[in-house]
Amino acid sequence: MTVPQKVGVLGGGRMGAGIAHSFLAAGAEVTVVDINDDAVAAAAERISNDVDGSLQRGAAGTREEWLSRLTVTTDAGAFAGLPLVVEAVPESMDLKVASFRTIAEASPEAVIATNTSSLSVSDLALTVDNDVIGLHFFNPVPASKLVEIVVADSTPESLVDEARGWVSALGKTPIVVQDAPGFASSRLGVCIALEAIRMVEEGVASAQDIDNAMVLGYKFPVGPLALTDIVGLDVRLGIAEYLSSTLGERFAPPQLMRDMVARGELGRKSGKGFYEYS
Repeated sequence: MTVPQKVGVLGGGRMGAGIAHSFLAAGAEVTVVDINDDAVAAAAERISNDVDGSLQRGAAGTREEWLSRLTVTTDAGAFAGLPLVVEAVPESMDLKVASFRTIAEASPEAVIATNTSSLSVSDLALTVDNDVIGLHFFNPVPASKLVEIVVADSTPESLVDEARGWVSALGKTPIVVQDAPGFASSRLGVCIALEAIRMVEEGVASAQDIDNAMVLGYKFPVGPLALTDIVGLDVRLGIAEYLSSTLGERFAPPQLMRDMVARGELGRKSGKGFYEYS
């Protein structure tokens, strides 16, 4: 089982950088494209840090060898001729549609894999002529062992089999789900998180005690509120709003969640969410 020799990633944020690192770790040459010079510099630093972490944990090779296989640029034309490009931009349908069209223009033959955690892969696939599949990685990508393969209406079965092989070659476990709102992981994960936020809102218990209940009582590796801080309250708010619009009021975001996002309390990335971070 191997990954394509050359892979592109559109978006070098936390998720895109982690995805790029995973393909580097599997031996691929990786091209990351981001919006401007500042974003490119930040993406290169994120990936370099992930590479350093892998080497410190005993991965084979040298820093120079790993980074010799990495290109980070603002030029989407660098995707030309690549067999696989992973889209990893923020969770906005308009932004993802624009990103798909950018990839398709640069590489009409590429498979486009979207890292969306909730949006319709089938709807995205309608915007381009390329083959499309969902590859939903989890945060933090280097440590996570799961990738959710999402099958769009137009995804060939042969591509699903290929994607299983790619995920396994990355050292992760694939699960295959059909294209339904929230797929399997976001639908269940967000449902639990929203109820935990409502419990904080209603004064049922503290965030720490709610998380402890799930970690110690149900063997969750991390509590739903701590995980929301890791993912980002703004990200989970966007997912909840989409799920609410498609699946109904049971996914309506609590007012506390909206208020925290409005105050800029987004979790780890802002220094404060349900917990405070130095």
